[in-house]
Amino acid sequence: MVQQSIETLSKGFKRRVGLAQAILHDPQVLVLDEPTDGLDPNQKHEVRALIQAMAKEKTIIVSTHILEEVHAVCNRAIIIARGKVLADDTPRALEARSRFHQAVSLSAENAQAARDVLVRIGDVAAVEIDTQDQRVTAFPRPGKAIFGAVVEALKANGIQLREIALEQGRLDEVFRQITTTAKDAA
Repeated sequence: MVQQSIETLSKGFKRRVGLAQAILHDPQVLVLDEPTDGLDPNQKHEVRALIQAMAKEKTIIVSTHILEEVHAVCNRAIIIARGKVLADDTPRALEARSRFHQAVSLSAENAQAARDVLVRIGDVAAVEIDTQDQRVTAFPRPGKAIFGAVVEALKANGIQLREIALEQGRLDEVFRQITTTAKDAA
């Protein structure tokens, strides 16, 4: 066994040693700050699985700006800015606040033709084309589901798709919206 001081370890190994130190005494409440920062994908998977397993018996608070982490391990998300709780809900409920919630995002052979078809669907509130990658996003009117209508309209008009996806919402957008609104109000 090679002995090595913690200072000489990589960032990922330091992170894992810190986690081991935190759980060594089997605490009932565990506060983790950016627990997967600096880890490779396999290590992230292992740490997330450990957090999920421990969460069955412990209260675990994860402080992170990595919203992927929220999806992976949290059943509740609290957004705090300037010392104030601005939102407290499940990740899914926060995603539902996103303008991308239930939006349909697609890549087509002809983005403009796809856009022209989508703007004629009654429950579609808006259609945007990302000029960088020609990705088309159709946004539903509040409370409406448009995926089936989008697929049907594109098929009926002979629009060739590369891919299509139903968006769940974007936590990063909700985070920016909530924290920017709070900053503007301050």
